[in-house]
Amino acid sequence: MHYQKLSIPIDAQIQQLKSRGLLIVDDSLAEHYLKNISYYRLAGYWWPMQSDKVNHVFKPNSRFEDVVALYSFDSELRLLVFDAIERVEIALRTRMINHLSYEVDPWWFENPSIFKNSSAFAENLQSIDRDLKHSKEVFIDQHYQKYCADRRRPPAWKTLEVVSFGLLSKLYGNLGSKIASKDTIAKELNTVNHTYLRTWLQALSQIRNICAHHGRLWNKNLPGRPKLLPSPPAPWLTMVPPVSEHHQLYVHICCIKYLLDAISPGHKFLSKLKTLFGKYPTVDLKALGFSGIWEKEPLWLS
Repeated sequence: MHYQKLSIPIDAQIQQLKSRGLLIVDDSLAEHYLKNISYYRLAGYWWPMQSDKVNHVFKPNSRFEDVVALYSFDSELRLLVFDAIERVEIALRTRMINHLSYEVDPWWFENPSIFKNSSAFAENLQSIDRDLKHSKEVFIDQHYQKYCADRRRPPAWKTLEVVSFGLLSKLYGNLGSKIASKDTIAKELNTVNHTYLRTWLQALSQIRNICAHHGRLWNKNLPGRPKLLPSPPAPWLTMVPPVSEHHQLYVHICCIKYLLDAISPGHKFLSKLKTLFGKYPTVDLKALGFSGIWEKEPLWLS
């Protein structure tokens, strides 16, 4: 079967939405948004408003302005989540540099003996080389110029500053069980041991990439499945969502808040989140996995 649909002008897009039951009061406003936000991108926000998803028929009282509000909410949520994950990334990066450089040596990331999976080690080293090659950081260029006779890569405190969060999480996850720093870092972040932290980092790195590429978070089936703590040392959840709900953002938001409590006491993540929710009162938080009593959980009271 071949794809047969052709592109249609924006005025025709508006008429098509109207014919399917979407209420559009101001055509010029709809035209403005469709000129700046593609039809298909907005479709992710009006999809739940459709009663018939085969013929794309909208439920009664579905409004274009509600679609725009959802889009705007999701855009601001993305920025908030991205900023929070950046703090987690920097904190992890710093701990991996400090602890592993002291326990092993400054070139620990080149040492295959401290990693579990040799194939993953080789792939990660290739990614490091690619990041070093493409880096525009002056300190990387100066290092190669000054230490041209040294065949090793720059030490961890230089090299790890130019690799991605995703690669950091892979390096951490592949560390061998005999490496004490693996659990030391987990304990400093109040995640008890590396088993839990590894899955949290993998999930958050995926969300970070979604945010970086302007992907949708609202009502999204997220790829990561963090392993949740049953009885952690810091305030957590009394009602831990079942595994069937771990694809929703709420679980990941809880992980972010928990890590921020350890990394940056006094952070404003909760207040910013509540301000955002208050700004868009029509947004259904259940689509993100939030319950009606989420604010009463110990994690969110601290």
